[in-house]
Amino acid sequence: MIFRPRLLASLVAALCAAPSAHAIDLIATGSLSGSLLDKATGAGAALLENRVAGNLLGGLGSGLAWAGGNTFLALPDRGPNAVPWNATVADTTSYIPRFQTMTLALSSSAGSLPYSLSATLNSTTLLSSATPLNYGTAPSLATGSVNYFTGRSDAFGAGNSLNPDNARLDTESIRVSADGKSVFISDEYGPYIYQFDRATGVRLRSFALPANLAVATLGATTATEGSPFNTSGRVANKGMEGLAITPDGRTLVGFMQSPLLQDGGDGGQYNRFVTIDIASGATHQYAYDNKLGTKTYNSSEILALNDHEFLVLERDGKGLGDGSKAVVKSVMKVDLAGAADVSADSGATALAAKAIKPTLFLDIAAALKAHGYSDTQIPAKLEGMAFGEDVVVGGATKHTLYVANDNDFLATAPDGQANPNQWFVFAFDDSDLKGSAFVQQSISAVPEPGSWALMLGGLAGVLALSRRRARAGAAG
Repeated sequence: MIFRPRLLASLVAALCAAPSAHAIDLIATGSLSGSLLDKATGAGAALLENRVAGNLLGGLGSGLAWAGGNTFLALPDRGPNAVPWNATVADTTSYIPRFQTMTLALSSSAGSLPYSLSATLNSTTLLSSATPLNYGTAPSLATGSVNYFTGRSDAFGAGNSLNPDNARLDTESIRVSADGKSVFISDEYGPYIYQFDRATGVRLRSFALPANLAVATLGATTATEGSPFNTSGRVANKGMEGLAITPDGRTLVGFMQSPLLQDGGDGGQYNRFVTIDIASGATHQYAYDNKLGTKTYNSSEILALNDHEFLVLERDGKGLGDGSKAVVKSVMKVDLAGAADVSADSGATALAAKAIKPTLFLDIAAALKAHGYSDTQIPAKLEGMAFGEDVVVGGATKHTLYVANDNDFLATAPDGQANPNQWFVFAFDDSDLKGSAFVQQSISAVPEPGSWALMLGGLAGVLALSRRRARAGAAG
């Protein structure tokens, strides 16, 4: 046998580059153009103040929730505000917050990845309140008994930022209830965590969050809600960015995008988890060390592995959409078991002694680069995460992790590249969890909005209500 050092080196390099049978790896990608429109009509489709269509299908990766099978709920944030029109309201518009019900279907592929992903928009659900909302100096979006929430930053009234009567809503994360009939959504303006009817989009409940998350002085811009106007509470535009629900459907876990003002503010090292018992509303807080290497990063999403372990998406703001090069896009694993409650603590020093330290679960940037993505093609704002159904890869059953980008409602990035709504699907197995247990959330199947079953059920409810009113009238 003739020994050829260069050939041997090439073979070794190829083997090292090939994904391990147990490595977390990319198995599918999918996208939808950023120029499409969603299914909203009427007020939800009206032209916005910046002349952008009110039903532009964008920002689908601000939040992503699995709803069973290949059905997912995609959540845009407060709407298109990348087009300048009024700096006094941070260029926000009267966009009606909403979630999109979608089919994200995997099918076997003969291409470079084992699966391809097709994305189909099924329905659009606008978010509203059955009770009046305070629109402040923003245009009212109240129509009859329907009071729509708004993306306008000046839609607030008196009181601190936790006032649930404020109409402004910057939706950032979404999760489905165990019975499948409602959704929980977190917001940055309050921060708020609301529960909405999944079929109608009407708010059902507002959770009372801890007072130390609130800012006392409200403003329509980051400057007017920051220092010196506020010295405690959430950083402006960096409130409740992430939201998880435990697999048993009993507990919500909210995640602040950046440390509170009293804990160091933006650029600080210790973020907070807020756990909420759905039945009682009781809350607890835990500190999280968000320092990776020598830098701290904003946190984008949280996803429950089981009732005490979670995946946290950390990222820089660089990459496609920002005209720069992506560096940090990481999924970290954290464990709340045995963590100390920091509800009564304030300041970085107090939190440091009790902060949870994460471990790396997945380097998304490295995984995408291994499949040919350049650092300018990796989306800057990877923000949505959800588990999906198990798949078979190479004869082995794998769990799936879906990661979505927020394209800021910009179909074309500043550097001229196409900037679609994108989804990346990764496969992993139990060995990748290194001792942690993965428990898939159990969600009862319910008809999708717009389905015949749902419409017939609604008709039956209307008829039943009419009969009850008729009986009440006869009795009177």
